[in-house]
Amino acid sequence: MAKYTAPLVSELVAKGENPEILFWVGCAGSFDERAKAITVAFVKILNHVGIKFAVLGHEESCTGDPAKRAGNEFLFQMMAMSNIQVLNGYQIKKIVTACPHCFNTIKNEYPALGGNYEVVHHAQLLQQLIDEGRIKIKEGGSFKGKKITYHDSCYLGRANQIYEAPRKVLEVLDAQLVEMKRCRSTGLCCGAGGAQMFKEPEKGKKDINVERTEEALQTGATIIAANCPFCMTMLSDGVKNKEKETEIKVYDLAELIALANEL
Repeated sequence: MAKYTAPLVSELVAKGENPEILFWVGCAGSFDERAKAITVAFVKILNHVGIKFAVLGHEESCTGDPAKRAGNEFLFQMMAMSNIQVLNGYQIKKIVTACPHCFNTIKNEYPALGGNYEVVHHAQLLQQLIDEGRIKIKEGGSFKGKKITYHDSCYLGRANQIYEAPRKVLEVLDAQLVEMKRCRSTGLCCGAGGAQMFKEPEKGKKDINVERTEEALQTGATIIAANCPFCMTMLSDGVKNKEKETEIKVYDLAELIALANEL
């Protein structure tokens, strides 16, 4: 297994250097056990291609997205202003994140509070690196011929109209991409958005993540590809609900690329 390093912005700045990109890890990528694997996979890729990046470490706090979605605008603005002060203090220009919630909040809601940055989702950066030839997949890799279905997360898809980048990333795996009936602009939410991740669902006939997982299973795919740590949790729980953990795997795009490159 390849070694990986994620330098701190404070360490680089102390040496008189600036990172090309700030990797915003996010709460899930920092603390959730499953999402940590996504963080590690993405860092391995950044190391592999030689991008000069850094993380904030303990200086990074929640973007405030869950507070805003839950209706606490005051708390959101407090958290956002704190982060903006740190980012501007380090003169950060470009941010990449593996979380669509962080991506959407920093890109679309921080500018009104004085936080203006170029913000990209890791799916976009991965596509760029593939297009530039900096990421190459070995012929006949571990995913060749396998059926993969891709779940459009709400905040990357409908909120920011990013549909092609993740699919182009999957194309290089030489797998068969099979779409769910509800995809792209008509994709179905996994149920985690709008702060729903942090509460029990309202009463109904079926949990929405189970509904979405059923749609994924109907494609015949053995791999469900996600681009969001919240979606990862909901889809993984859906697969467990259907008792399909041995046959169906849920992976983030970065994990698939890292695995295909044996990083």
